[in-house]
Amino acid sequence: MKRKDFLPFARPCIDETTIEDVCESLRSGWITTGPKSIRFENAFRDRIGIPYALAVNSATAGLHLAHLALGIGPGDEVITTPMTFVATLNTIVFAGARPVLVDIDPGTFNMDPAKLESAVTPRTKAIVPVHFAGLPVDMDEVEAVAERHGLAVIEDCAHALGASYKGRTVGSDPRHVSVFSFHPTKNITTGEGGMVCTGLEEVAERISILRQHGMSKGAWSRYAVTGTPHYDVALPGLKYNMLDIQAAIGLGQLGQLEAFNARRATIVGRYRKAFSGVEGIILPATPTYEHTHAWHIFTPMLQLDRLDISRDDFMALMKAENIGTAYHYQAVHLFEFYRKTFGFRPGDFPHAEKVSERILSLPLFPSMTDSDVEDVIEAVKGILGKHLKKGVKA
Repeated sequence: MKRKDFLPFARPCIDETTIEDVCESLRSGWITTGPKSIRFENAFRDRIGIPYALAVNSATAGLHLAHLALGIGPGDEVITTPMTFVATLNTIVFAGARPVLVDIDPGTFNMDPAKLESAVTPRTKAIVPVHFAGLPVDMDEVEAVAERHGLAVIEDCAHALGASYKGRTVGSDPRHVSVFSFHPTKNITTGEGGMVCTGLEEVAERISILRQHGMSKGAWSRYAVTGTPHYDVALPGLKYNMLDIQAAIGLGQLGQLEAFNARRATIVGRYRKAFSGVEGIILPATPTYEHTHAWHIFTPMLQLDRLDISRDDFMALMKAENIGTAYHYQAVHLFEFYRKTFGFRPGDFPHAEKVSERILSLPLFPSMTDSDVEDVIEAVKGILGKHLKKGVKA
């Protein structure tokens, strides 16, 4: 039976205490970068277990700053995955470097570490592993390749807040630069925003300066009671700082991260149980290495060879049932800019392309009720059952 109200694929969960904290910032007159931004950075730093955490206005900004702070620029190459949001590649291009792609593992959708070594050239300066959907990349081989060739590692942790790899919190390696996202669909939100984490002091210092016009002092340092008006400009910086009204949201959200992620995992568990053995759908693989999945998104694939509809048809039919889905992601090398600029072609990364044609994201957010989850399960099973090709048993 069709739902009466529309169930979105994602929805932020913001409580009244957090809303009141935002209002307090608005009433205080201090809404840009200030004391709450600093508190949020410190709380996040302690949560990850990393020496430095620097708040920015988006994960895209954080990735751009990471490349700039590491000295990546024209003539350099950066290795990453084709199965990611375009920001991962865009920020490599912003820095003036060339993105080099390696295909994915067809089960986990993460970069295949076995393909890394062959992608390294004398121009390679960094590797950007993306923890797709919140599943940690198998980092041992990534780090081994980076060490053998003297490469920086920039972890795209946009999906992975709360994940762990072999007992280590994702984003906590002090040798790396790690970037988290607080977009409204992520595990916690600040409306828009991001955080850059590292143990590299010089890199952290450069990011701190670059994120606010290259100035030696931020607004809080200049205009607070104890501040002084003088500052220097050390670098031609950007306008990438986080606001206190964003940080106020983040502080409230961070305290609920464990509860949010636990609910996400419970919902995924119900999906997995309900869809196990169902014709027409393939569930995300579970790797054998020790890990904790953050479950930012739940991304099954459709068995198109067993269905008489396309993935887009399936999504439209879900929408007709008043249930939202999303597309994460089209393989980035297939976009026009990357084909024309870097010469990527269909067939270059077959695993990413196959996944890209079949993948979709089902609703997953902490405030989903058990009834919401059952509505999704019923709709998926109903559509699959109606559209199995003749001769395929439901």
